[in-house]
Amino acid sequence: MDLWIPITIAAAFCQNLRSALQKHLKGKLGTTGATFIRFGYGFPFALIYLAGLNLVAGYGLPSPNVEFFVAGAVGGICQIIATFLLVYLFSFRNFAVGTAYSKTEPVQAAIFGLLILGETVTPAGVLAILIGVAGVILISVAQSPLTARNVISSMAGKPALIGLASAAFFGISAVSYRGASLSLGGPNFLMQAAFTLAYVTVFQTIVMAAWMRWREPEQLVASGVNWRAAVFVGLVGVLGSAGWVTAMTLQKVAYVRSLGQIELVFTFLSSWLVFRERIVFQEIVGCVLIVLAILIIMLVA
Repeated sequence: MDLWIPITIAAAFCQNLRSALQKHLKGKLGTTGATFIRFGYGFPFALIYLAGLNLVAGYGLPSPNVEFFVAGAVGGICQIIATFLLVYLFSFRNFAVGTAYSKTEPVQAAIFGLLILGETVTPAGVLAILIGVAGVILISVAQSPLTARNVISSMAGKPALIGLASAAFFGISAVSYRGASLSLGGPNFLMQAAFTLAYVTVFQTIVMAAWMRWREPEQLVASGVNWRAAVFVGLVGVLGSAGWVTAMTLQKVAYVRSLGQIELVFTFLSSWLVFRERIVFQEIVGCVLIVLAILIIMLVA
């Protein structure tokens, strides 16, 4: 098994845990504050990880160039925008359709990977990506009373457009992170990923802190007050991000993000086994499709 596969699965698990912790804190912090703690409390752990690789493992620090700084900054800003758009979707009554469109990220990541990095995907890889996206969309809309008429009428509506935009920004962000990491050219994939992660999280913290200081200072204060719980979000968030960037340094973004959809399977299983929530046939079919897509990707990637 290629190393990027277990790294991606671990990253997806950490992302699932981080999302659960953020939802718990959202009532105390609000959307902006809950988003900020991911970066604001995460960057110290990213710097510790980088220092550990340098001082303990003995890996030399890479020499960043203009391409690295630009790609990392673009990726960081796009990730913030994508996150805000995704949260904004929940203010719409028919947000489920928009959320489903936001799950088209692997498809868009494949397109941006081709346009920006010149990376191609095999026909079998394209099939796996499409199967996985179909499975995620089924799970996303499974609990909503959506009829064919409602889905068709909302395809060109605001939620759908916001969902597509969110997926696009997430796709550009992921491709940018891979481009930034690869531009370092060494000394090895672990240090390249760690250096990229440290730069991006510090950059995002500065950008978000400046925005909150200007527009929502009360959220900045609340983020400090709830530091005990926020520290765990930052730690788990960095573990997940380190996994994503490391995997995307080793493998094409489209494959990594497609495999990362296993996060939805984790969510489904926890809601079923732990919380004993009701499941519907669409969710089961969606999980089967995601698992099928993952198996195909593991064979062809």
